[in-house]
Amino acid sequence: MISDIYDVIHRRRDVRSQFTGEPITADALDRILTAAHAAPSVGLSQPWDFIVIRDRGLRESFHRHVQAERDTFAAGLDAEARDRFSRIEIDGVLESTLSIVVTYDADRGGPTVLGRHTIADAGLYSVCLAIQNLWLAATAEHFGVGWVSFYREQFLQKLLDIPTPIRPVAWLCLGPITHLQPVPDLERHGWRQRRSLQTAIHSNRWSPRPATT
Repeated sequence: MISDIYDVIHRRRDVRSQFTGEPITADALDRILTAAHAAPSVGLSQPWDFIVIRDRGLRESFHRHVQAERDTFAAGLDAEARDRFSRIEIDGVLESTLSIVVTYDADRGGPTVLGRHTIADAGLYSVCLAIQNLWLAATAEHFGVGWVSFYREQFLQKLLDIPTPIRPVAWLCLGPITHLQPVPDLERHGWRQRRSLQTAIHSNRWSPRPATT
């Protein structure tokens, strides 16, 4: 039904603390990765790869790195923002069933990628479409996904033996969950409020908009 896709889009959340750690069947994981691999890509280059990480040692190493970067970020906040940030979970690396790192290979489909000659980032946009497909498919399967962004690319390349110039774009935590929050975490904890659709719509040309929080 048409309503199903809209329901999945609006139920999707960036999950942190609701993972149960229960197994994911091979069939379910295959469906999710197949959906990601079905994403559109510039020049049909399909510049993504998916590293499925179950190894506890790798996840613990990455988690320590993430926590160090969290501390670095927190140190640069004022007292009020630091207090709000302290209540926000930033990852579910150890709680989730597994992780998937999605990478970008700018040389895939080269040397001439149809449609990328004027927009160099079109390949990176394609990877983001694959990530969104993965996220929506996982939500439809009643799983949670959490995108971890507190890391340095060089650290992750070394940790997972990712060759240069391939870039890690996303570390995604994946697994069964207890529930999806009705309100996203950053809104619930008062970090930032969602702006209305009307403040994002312009007609024909860019028009000034009032400042939003």
